[in-house]
Amino acid sequence: MYLQKLSLVNFKNIESQTFDFQKKINCFVGNNGIGKTNVLDAIYYLSFAKSYFNSIAGQNIRHGQDFFMVEGDYLLNNRQEKIICYLKRGQKKVLKRNGKAYEKFSEHIGQLPLVIISPADRDLIVEGSETRRKFIDGVISQQDKKYLQTLISYTKTVSQRNALLKYFAANRTFDALNLKVYDEQLIEYGTVIYNKRKAFLEEFVPIFNDKHKIISGANEEVNLRYKSQLHDVSLEVLLQQNLEKDKMLQYTSVGIHKDDLNFEIEEHPIKKFGSQGQQKSYLIALKLAQFEFIKKQSNVTPILLLDDIFDKLDENRVAQIVDLVNSDEFGQIFITDTHADRTEEVIKKSNQEYQIFKL
Repeated sequence: MYLQKLSLVNFKNIESQTFDFQKKINCFVGNNGIGKTNVLDAIYYLSFAKSYFNSIAGQNIRHGQDFFMVEGDYLLNNRQEKIICYLKRGQKKVLKRNGKAYEKFSEHIGQLPLVIISPADRDLIVEGSETRRKFIDGVISQQDKKYLQTLISYTKTVSQRNALLKYFAANRTFDALNLKVYDEQLIEYGTVIYNKRKAFLEEFVPIFNDKHKIISGANEEVNLRYKSQLHDVSLEVLLQQNLEKDKMLQYTSVGIHKDDLNFEIEEHPIKKFGSQGQQKSYLIALKLAQFEFIKKQSNVTPILLLDDIFDKLDENRVAQIVDLVNSDEFGQIFITDTHADRTEEVIKKSNQEYQIFKL
């Protein structure tokens, strides 16, 4: 699979622009704020029908304009595919594949596999557990539609149970049978999600460790641990044990929506004990493991977006990444950098066809 052509209209700071791409490496170079990352985000949009950087869709419309449009022409399994996503202010976002609009955007997830590595990934380290859960769920959901639907159902049920707990508190009442309906649904959905996450991480963590060894030169010992309340006790028991607490708090305090990932270096939290370079290496290894996992599951080589990847890495780690990218396991790659000379010097070593767009 590769993206042949990208057309943008009123997307973020880009008024109108069209790019024709090489099959292998495409680079965007220029000063900060010129729109390099916005081009990568547009490519991300075509795979996920949303921005990687801004969850408020209307803010992706160019200032002073009424709409944006992102259009991509792909070659996928020897077939031409045209994806268009557009949004008019005050209206619903539209996503079309070969002229046919999707009713549910979730149906599109996984059709055009893609992995992005960006400075924004640092949120995985510094932000709360929800960010890390989204990472796990995003990787699994790209190839497991049933998982995505189960996750949507679980989240909806938690909201309904929370609303019921608030109703009980406001009206000084309690209906055990009514609550039991939601508990049974949570147990069903939550157990499926827990088992899928556990199975995924058992397969994913060894891949992550291998990638990190290559990038770091095996100089650091890292760990990626799955943290869940369900390791020790079933969700059914957890809900029973915490019923009085939930009634008091007026929300569901236990379940797989409390899961987390522990990122560790030398058995310590990387958030506190990892340097900027170590944290960046950790995150790059995490995303390259995501790439390999998705490729294995889908039998399609994902597109890889590398946003400002060379910043804060020493020459040795940059060289290791170039060696990785030079291998046959990667397909089409998009890179942004502020230094045109540095980019060309690095990319030349890859012995792959490339082109550089100066923005």
